[in-house]
Amino acid sequence: MSRTLILLFHPDPPHSKANAALAAAARTVPSVEVVDMQALYPGGAFELDREVERLISADRLVLQFPVLWYSTPPLLKAWQDAVLTRMYYIRPDTEGRRLEGTPLMVAATAGNTPQAYSPEGVNRFPLPDLLFPLQAMASRCGLPWADPFLIYGANRLEESELAAAGRRYAERLREWIDAAPAPA
Repeated sequence: MSRTLILLFHPDPPHSKANAALAAAARTVPSVEVVDMQALYPGGAFELDREVERLISADRLVLQFPVLWYSTPPLLKAWQDAVLTRMYYIRPDTEGRRLEGTPLMVAATAGNTPQAYSPEGVNRFPLPDLLFPLQAMASRCGLPWADPFLIYGANRLEESELAAAGRRYAERLREWIDAAPAPA
């Protein structure tokens, strides 16, 4: 059975409601592994061999995080700098090429409303546009990009809305897993 790896980058997991609900729902999907990167690497010192092997052994990759100031959490950027730099610039033939073809999806939560992420809104840009740096990374690394899974107003959702978001996420993961065959 193929394996889908979700790397959760939340800087304050005990205070996360939306990302916690999504992670809990994802854990109900067969062959999905959720890794809390903040719990593993609170200081950002990655075990590079372990992380490279984790990526290479996955058939699909999800980066899950809250959007912070129009960007990813610092730990996700540090992970990119450490792990992907090693794989694609230091050891491209033995590591980077082995990850190529692995489908990538982003699951991101934002505190504001969809209307705030519009040209007329306070944030001025659509949330998917703020993910362009990750889409560029995916292109550079040869990781087929899937449409992101986005949750708005994450810090204001009621328990029933969080549960519904979790169900939608689990369903989206199932559909994506079925539609995106594992790389050869």
